[in-house]
Amino acid sequence: MEMLLWVLGVLLLLFSSLDVWYFVRAAVTVVRAWFQKPVWDVLGEQSVSGRVLLHDIDLGHMNNTRFLRECDFARFSLYSLNGVFKACRALRATMVVGATTIRLRRALCLGEAFELRTRIVVWDEKAFYLEQRFVSCRDGLVAAVMLCKQNVVRSSPDKILQFLCKRKVECPDYPEDLQHWISFISASSQALRAQSGLEDKTGAQEDKDK
Repeated sequence: MEMLLWVLGVLLLLFSSLDVWYFVRAAVTVVRAWFQKPVWDVLGEQSVSGRVLLHDIDLGHMNNTRFLRECDFARFSLYSLNGVFKACRALRATMVVGATTIRLRRALCLGEAFELRTRIVVWDEKAFYLEQRFVSCRDGLVAAVMLCKQNVVRSSPDKILQFLCKRKVECPDYPEDLQHWISFISASSQALRAQSGLEDKTGAQEDKDK
C-alpha cells in the first residue's frame, strides 16, 4: 500500500508539473515510425491521419493551439521517416522551431477526420522551411495551412541533406508567399534588435575595429 501511494504521488507530481501526454505521444510517434516504410525522398510529402476528439475542441471545433500541437507530431513523424533525425544524431545537431505562422481557413469539427500533410519546401544556411496542410477528409478542403522555420543548431540543412543523399542537393525555388514570410521574419528581427540596442552595439564595435 505504501509503495502504491508513492507511485500515485509521483504520477500526480508529474501530471501536475509536466505535459506528460505530449511527451508520451511524441515518443509513440517516433517509435511507430521505426516500423513504417521509410520516406526515401527527403523532400517528399508525408501524410498522417487524425480526427478531432473531445480534448481537442472548444465550442465544438478544434482549438487553435491544437493545430500547432498536431503539427509538432507530424514533423516528428516526417523527420523519423526521412532520416533527418538520424542525420542530426550523427552530426550532433539539434533542431528548434524559429518561427511559425498559421492560416485557419475553416473549422474542423468534433469527430471530423483529416489528413495532415507535411513537406520540406526549401532551406537556407541555417534553417529548413516546411509547409503543413490540414486537409478535411469530408470534402477535401484545406482547412488550415502552417509555415514553419526549423532552425538547425550546430550544423546546417546542407550538411544534413548531404549526409542523407551522399551528394549536394540543390534547393528548389522559393514560393512567393514563403519569400514574403521570410522577409517579414527578417524585418521583425531587425526591428527587435534595434529596440534592444543590439544594432548600435554591433555598429560601435565595427567602428572600433576599423
